Amino acid sequence: QVQLVESGGGLVQPGGSLRLSCAVSGSGFSSRGMVWHRQAPGKQRELVATITPASITRYADSVKGRFTISRDNAKNTVYLQMNSLKPEDTAVYYCVAGRPAGPLSLGTYDSWGQGTQVTVSS
Repeated sequence: QVQLVESGGGLVQPGGSLRLSCAVSGSGFSSRGMVWHRQAPGKQRELVATITPASITRYADSVKGRFTISRDNAKNTVYLQMNSLKPEDTAVYYCVAGRPAGPLSLGTYDSWGQGTQVTVSS
C-alpha cells in the first residue's frame, strides 16, 4: 500500500483555476493508474479523471475540456489542472492509486488520499 497526500485546494472565483497535486510515497508509482474522484455535500462520489501508467487519460463529461490530469513519474506525483471552474465543481477532491498493473490499465484501487476541499464561489 502507498500513502497519498493531496494539496492545492482552496477558494476560487467562478472562471478561475486551481491545480491539485497528489504526492505518492511507496513503490511502483510509474506502474500505477491514478484517479481523481470528488464528492460534493449531499451528492454521490463522482469519478473526475483517470490516467494510466502509459498516460492515457479519460474524463467525466462534466469536466471534459476544462480539467487536465497529468503525472510526473520522477516526482511520484499526479496533478489535476482545473480551469474555467464553476460553482458545481465545489467538492472534496480525492486522489486514488491503483495497484501496479499494465501500461493501459488503472488496476484495482489500492489507496486513497485524505481529500482536499475545492470551493468555487464569488
